[in-house]
Amino acid sequence: MFFQYKYLSGFGSEFSSEDPRCPDSLPKGQNSPQKCPYGLYAEQLSGTAFTAPRSENRRSWLYRIRPSVGHEPFRPFPKGNITHSWGEAEPDPNQMRWNPFDLPQSGDFDFVTGLNTLAGAGDARNKSGLAIHIYSANKSMGDRCFYNADGDFLIVPQTGPLEITTEFGKIEVSPNEICVVQQGMRFSVDVGGPSRGYILEVFGQHFTLPDLGPIGANGLANPRDFLTPVAWYEDRDADGYEVVAKYQGKLFVCEQNHSPFDVVAWHGNYVPYKYDLSKFMVINSVSFDHCDPSIFTVLTCQSEKKGTAIADFVVFPPRWSVQEHTFRPPYYHRNCMSEFMGLIFGEYEAKKGTFRPGGATLHSIMTPHGPDLNCFEAASSEALKPTRVADGTQAFMFESCLGLAVTRWGAETCEKLDPQYFQCWQGLKNNFTGPK
Repeated sequence: MFFQYKYLSGFGSEFSSEDPRCPDSLPKGQNSPQKCPYGLYAEQLSGTAFTAPRSENRRSWLYRIRPSVGHEPFRPFPKGNITHSWGEAEPDPNQMRWNPFDLPQSGDFDFVTGLNTLAGAGDARNKSGLAIHIYSANKSMGDRCFYNADGDFLIVPQTGPLEITTEFGKIEVSPNEICVVQQGMRFSVDVGGPSRGYILEVFGQHFTLPDLGPIGANGLANPRDFLTPVAWYEDRDADGYEVVAKYQGKLFVCEQNHSPFDVVAWHGNYVPYKYDLSKFMVINSVSFDHCDPSIFTVLTCQSEKKGTAIADFVVFPPRWSVQEHTFRPPYYHRNCMSEFMGLIFGEYEAKKGTFRPGGATLHSIMTPHGPDLNCFEAASSEALKPTRVADGTQAFMFESCLGLAVTRWGAETCEKLDPQYFQCWQGLKNNFTGPK
């Protein structure tokens, strides 16, 4: 039967939602009455410490048919290729480019068993750091759900839409959209065919909207465009239902006898959400010089050092580019940040024909990078007039102040690392004219 997806609008808002099949299922005037409506159990999901400042405090109350504690003991889940062992491969400062990662051609891989860790830094136990994963799935999760005790997942589909069932309701997310499922939230992913995408995981902290500063009150990603699902529940017995947990970088599984998606009503500000990247309000130069890529930040997760991100999620959407007497594309650059780029569809301007959808690049801390030879030569002589950039294209970047280490899967096992990437800059010649 066709499911009608419905959402609540806003970012970091206080929401409340009831499944319409059970009106008045939210307790009135309190969170945990002696007896909840409809015989439900009250359960709080806390995304921050109880004593976090009110402006930063994140929690939601769930009213469910059975409490989530009713499961068998956890045991190791020896599937997937997820890791926090950043030291598996030797450090490598070279520019890295991966050809498109494989879609499943045989076997059954769901969202969890098809997870592969590409790179990361830090330690989930200390609640500081991040990981980058690639998912590749051709099977729905069925009677299996997943939750991440280590941090938040920012999911970027590249091939194939995902239907994500959460404890808060159902989300549909397609390529050119993103979905954030925050720490501890149980969810299950259905796919309609081979699917692939990228995941940015942050440990111990949550994504926020970047401050706008001199931009003013509006622009970039507007809060109203973030969507949270409305309450939906299923009261379904299911012997052997698997709950997979990511805990300290490893996977564990337990079993229970019912669906975990039995939340009839909920309220709070700790929720999953989605965002359509086509709604991003670009702020761009109309005089000279290419703006720093920070101007394209959708979401950020800040470190304790002011203005320095553990992770920024940045997009490079279709836009007008208008500059005078300047080199219009991105400039050559060495950075104190790590820059991981992915391509959802189209051609990225500075690497046309070689950086392909479903692939990735990593430019590590202080490793130089910038336009390839063809892009430099074309931009050095092009007519400077209003130009449409990135039509039919969506590239993105995960940027971090941390030094990312590539896993063995990323360096060897996936067999997608391109050893010839450095060649794209080898033709840049000496154009020096000498003193006059």
